[in-house]
Amino acid sequence: METCRDRPAEGLELGRRSFGKNQNHMAQAPITPPRVLVMRAPGTNCDRETAYAFELAGAKATRHTLLEVRQNPSLMRDYQILVMPGGFSYGDDAGAGALWAAELRHFLADELRAFRDRESLILGICNGFQALVRTGLLVPPDEDGPLVSLTRNNSGRYIDRWVHLAVRSGHCKFLQDINHLHVPMAHGEGRFVTRESWQLEGLDQSGQLVLRYATLGGDVAEQDDVQNNPNGSSGAVAGLSDATGQVLGMMPHPERHVLPTQNPHWTRLGLAEKPDGLRIFENAVKSFA
Repeated sequence: METCRDRPAEGLELGRRSFGKNQNHMAQAPITPPRVLVMRAPGTNCDRETAYAFELAGAKATRHTLLEVRQNPSLMRDYQILVMPGGFSYGDDAGAGALWAAELRHFLADELRAFRDRESLILGICNGFQALVRTGLLVPPDEDGPLVSLTRNNSGRYIDRWVHLAVRSGHCKFLQDINHLHVPMAHGEGRFVTRESWQLEGLDQSGQLVLRYATLGGDVAEQDDVQNNPNGSSGAVAGLSDATGQVLGMMPHPERHVLPTQNPHWTRLGLAEKPDGLRIFENAVKSFA
């Protein structure tokens, strides 16, 4: 849930190297770069930035509307990575990501499972994460309903700020060799909760709680630490993977930190050689090398 302001710029100076129109700082791509399907629903507004992030990482990204995929589900078979970007799908009128998830469940459930079973990757960012949670693809429901949910921030307000994340990558392909991330968040309904406390413990034990809000020093934030766990998520959970490690959902926005000058502290700390958000997209691309 957000508005996206950062846009790619030319002539950026990265470290001691300068990149202009005729120079390229994209990650070295595999011989055949993976193809990324960026699926946008009505109200999605971060699809261009997300496609750009994957292109920067060395993939070939194409944007398609949800309606286009519904009309031709076999379209998904031409891609190795599916990403559901942030925004306000259907205005979040029935709840954040609710209508997007309903369409996925009713029209594309079989294709989504088949996509994952082909060892392809799925990424949901913010509103895309909210929709993914409601599909049950990350944590399947039981006979009593969903085990996890993303609900209103404890403050009752929309929060737009940068956060630190502690990473426990486990077998999540998007997060390999990453221990810490500094990325922005922007949402009003991002507080992670489980139906029962023991379910949170079970997800932790299974290694699915891969991203947590953290302090500057890298320690996982306490649940009532409003400075470092701004939305009050149970367990300070900011992101969740499925049991296979091929599906990742996260509330913060990695696509908003793929250029060094997107970091609000770059004028004081200098230009990072590798922006934190870009590493997630590069990992996805490398997994198909």
